[in-house]
This record gives sequence, C-alpha cells and structure tokens, in this order.
Amino acid sequence: MRLSEIPLSVLDLAPVLQGGTAVDSLRRSLELARYAERAGFHRYWVAEHHNMPGIASAATSVVIGYLAAGTSRIRVGAGGVMLLNHAPLIIAEQFGTLASLYPGRIDLGLGRAPGADQATMRVLRQGLDATGDDFPQQLEELRSYLREPTPGQRIRAFPGAGTEVPIYLFGSGGFSAQLAGELGLPFASAGHFSPDNLLPGLEFYRSRFRPSETLPRPYAMVCVNIFAADTDAEAESLATSQYQAHLFLARGMPVQLPPPKKSLAAVYAGPEQLPFLRGSIIGSAATVEEKLTALLEETQADELIIHSMIYDPDARQHSYEIVRDMAGIAV
Repeated sequence: MRLSEIPLSVLDLAPVLQGGTAVDSLRRSLELARYAERAGFHRYWVAEHHNMPGIASAATSVVIGYLAAGTSRIRVGAGGVMLLNHAPLIIAEQFGTLASLYPGRIDLGLGRAPGADQATMRVLRQGLDATGDDFPQQLEELRSYLREPTPGQRIRAFPGAGTEVPIYLFGSGGFSAQLAGELGLPFASAGHFSPDNLLPGLEFYRSRFRPSETLPRPYAMVCVNIFAADTDAEAESLATSQYQAHLFLARGMPVQLPPPKKSLAAVYAGPEQLPFLRGSIIGSAATVEEKLTALLEETQADELIIHSMIYDPDARQHSYEIVRDMAGIAV
C-alpha cells in the first residue's frame, strides 16, 4: 500500500503557546481545521487533557462543536474522550447533540487513560477508585444510548438515541486494541507517544478481530508525530518545542508550548530521555517521505493520523502541506 492510497487525518491538542492564551490557541485550531478541509484531509480530531496549561482541548465536545461550526465537510471528532472521566449518558448526549447539528461528520474516539495526573484524576472522578477495568461496561452502556431505543428502555439519551455516532477505540496498549478487535470496532494506535506498543497493539487488534455490523474487517489507524520543513535542520528545530514540553511534563511541571531551540541536542541538557517520542518523523520532504513510507509498510495502517505540535502556526501548516503534497491528496 502506498501513501497516496490511504486517508490522512489530523490530531490537534490545541497547543497554547508560551505567553499566549487559550483564545489564541482555539482560533489557530480552527484555522488549521479549515486548511485541513481545503487540503483534503479526511478527519480532524482533538484530544481530552486536563490540568495542562499548554493544551486547550479539555472541554473536548465543546471544541469539536466550535470546529465543526467553522468547517463544512471534514469529519471532526475526539481522539479521544477519556470515558472513565465521564458518565456514559453525558457523553451520549453531548455527541448525540453534535451529530444532530452536524450530521455525518462527527466521530467519537474513546480512551481509557485519565488524560491527567493522579491528583487531577481524583478530582475528575470525585475520588472514586477508577482503574479502567470497567471500561468495557462503560463502553457498552454508552453504545446502548446511541442505538435505537429498545422497548421498555427507561433511560435514553436525548439527543443521542438512534444517532449511531461512529465509535473508535484510541489506545497505546493492548487493552483497547484487544477490546476493539473483539467488538469489531476501528482501532487508533497512539503511536505518537507510545511507539514501543505500536506494533504489538496492532497485532493484538488484528489477531482478535471479529467482524461486526459496524465493521467487516479490521480498520487500523496509526497516529504519528511529524515535523516536516524545507530542510532536515529546520525540521529538527521545529520538533524541539514539543520535546521541551514533554520533558517538563515528565518532570511533573507541565508548561505552555515553548519556542523552538536550534536542535534537539539543545533540549537534552540532563540525563532524561523521552523514549515515547522515539517514533517521531522529523525532516525535509524527502526524509519524511522515506520514513513515512517505511512506517506504512511496517504497520499496514488503513489510515494515518498526523500530530504536529509546532510553535509557529505557519510552520505547522507548512508541515502538513509537505505531507499532503507527498501523498498527492485529491481535493
């Protein structure tokens, strides 16, 4: 399979730049979503994170509504909503409302991670000892609210019931991959921060896949960090913003997205390493095409979801332009 033969999509964390505001961040996300629509990208996803000053997509369903209202064709959704933080009925109502307002355009990607540190997780879940073990039960409850109501069903989602909002499981490990396979749902692998689990997760998913009314065959989506620029050196510099942000996060000090440094070597002043960013693709068009083609060959992905946390908005859009041009997306 060639790069030109599969859909390309966008994952956006709505980064808040150092010294900037959430208002600025969300406006830039809308601008990027409009570009992605014009350029022929398949879908545009935003992700739920909490207590992180550098990410403006905590109220994920609200952001999705904002982006869907500002575009007209591209699919918009969550990559993902962290279901354990919410009552399934609430998510069914929120996404049922979105699907009613923007029919045929809303995706509901779901994860079982907290999307937050432990203290924030306890606040979100009101101190409940949620481990994620009941994620399958929560998922089934949510799906029941989005189907056509059954006779005698006492609790329904209004809006939501009968909307059949498409559900995707988004994960970095084997749990969600296996569950997606067993339920016959699409699976999105979070390879952008868990590259070591990428191939094992895809194997879990495909080996345990059971055809369903939703999906007759496996549909594997792979998320990858891409920093593309006119030269390899420029691309490496662009990547340093995300690397700095993750380094501070690993130290327990989340920050707004810092401006870039000259090179990655300037980021690693200490002994810390960031193995979860090891799968990032960084370079000029030729370098990115070579590495992205190899990733596609290795994963046999049905869709690629591209995440590019780049400080300068013009450089971020240009990174997506480079990937789009090499893929030859037809608009």
